Amino acid sequence: MKWSEFCIHTTNEAIEPISNILHEAGASGVVIEDPNDLVKERDTFLGEIYELNPQDYPDEGVYIKAYLPVNSFLGETVDEIKQAINNLLLYDIDLGTNQITLSEVREEEWATAWKKYYKPVKISEKVTITPTWEDYEPVSTDEIIIELDPGMAFGTGTHPTTVLSIQALEQFISKGDTVIDVGTGSGVLSIASVLLGAEKVHAFDLDEIAVKSTKMNAKLNNVEKSIQIRQNNLLDNVEMEADVIVANILAEIILRFEKDAYRCLKSGGIFITSGIIQAKKQQVKEGLIEAGFEILEMNQMEDWTSIIARKM
Repeated sequence: MKWSEFCIHTTNEAIEPISNILHEAGASGVVIEDPNDLVKERDTFLGEIYELNPQDYPDEGVYIKAYLPVNSFLGETVDEIKQAINNLLLYDIDLGTNQITLSEVREEEWATAWKKYYKPVKISEKVTITPTWEDYEPVSTDEIIIELDPGMAFGTGTHPTTVLSIQALEQFISKGDTVIDVGTGSGVLSIASVLLGAEKVHAFDLDEIAVKSTKMNAKLNNVEKSIQIRQNNLLDNVEMEADVIVANILAEIILRFEKDAYRCLKSGGIFITSGIIQAKKQQVKEGLIEAGFEILEMNQMEDWTSIIARKM
């Protein structure tokens, strides 16, 4: 079978929404080529993951790549993807260059092209994320290993918004907590919550692919009995109280359900929000305060912010 490599030259701000668009169009995974990766300082014991070729990266912005089968529907699919990406302008998302190119690749190239970008990454004091095909030996006795198949749904665990979320979960989850994961994606935050001590996680996502991916990754990490996953729009019709709610999604989406998050938290409960670009952090902060939350922390990584709030 022939495959088409779909490449979008865009901005960091647009990574998450464009990745979701590509997954919904049938892409089995995405590759993100960010020039910031070339200059990041990282732990040397994971050095092998950073053998990157500068020629693969743009001078500014990022490349987002996905692989789609070459068939009679490809032209229509490409047009739909382009339209969906352009529609992001309606949400004030900066698309940057927004240049799209297509190129054909052989099946054997496609099968391994995106996997070379995913290697074990230590993202917090305790948590290391590793793809299923990599052998990894823990470097400490209390290290928590999460295995993921990143090809199933958006959320490889290495994006700054996910790192910020897991770092917050590590800080605020207590043994026996009930957690709600809104927009679970690949399930990485749900899995991390259980491994960090949560007794029960309720994971919601509107995307059927994400629901299947979370189930698969939960089973892979032997936590499937602790995670209840179902297809749902945000917190619509959710009637429960949790100790912690985590949502790694766009700022605009967070502001659609902040009142529901307040309703679904126990008194003193923690709301962890991520996926917030710098330009939107004040807007989200004000929305959370208006909903009744107390802001505990605002943390930044690259161009992204996480806000940790507590129900008063």
